[in-house]
Amino acid sequence: MPAEPLRDFPSFLDASPGPVPTTQLDESPVRVLLAEDDRELRQLLATALRRDGYEVLEARDGNQLLELMAESLVSSSGARPDIVVSDVRMPGKSGLELLAGLRRDDWSTPVVLITAFGDPETHAEAYRLGADAVLDKPLDIDDLRVVVQALVSMRG
Repeated sequence: MPAEPLRDFPSFLDASPGPVPTTQLDESPVRVLLAEDDRELRQLLATALRRDGYEVLEARDGNQLLELMAESLVSSSGARPDIVVSDVRMPGKSGLELLAGLRRDDWSTPVVLITAFGDPETHAEAYRLGADAVLDKPLDIDDLRVVVQALVSMRG
């Protein structure tokens, strides 16, 4: 019996990009902070989100995500990220620790967590801490794109 063919994840590259999402008219694109320790998956997700018109800042782990968030606050624009997408388990700070810290500091920034360990306890803890969505790996890129777009629309 032949092996099951691999799923064609890069199919989104063939689609024409939609309108560039913005926080308000005539402003910069929506800023997504993406933390994922798997380099190939991070690049794939970042490419998909950029193709949709988002500005994506990539972090290889939770510590680098914290650095990027701090830098965004002290930059000339002082713009907070519009959405955070983070792996749950990664070196440094975990996605759950990052989420707890954001909510403790009263950040309402939407957070999407992705996990290869999507057991009910992880999902329950993520939602208890204030996650807006939790997606399981293997990740369907279109699911992430839909969730991010929905969160952007809700902030409208």
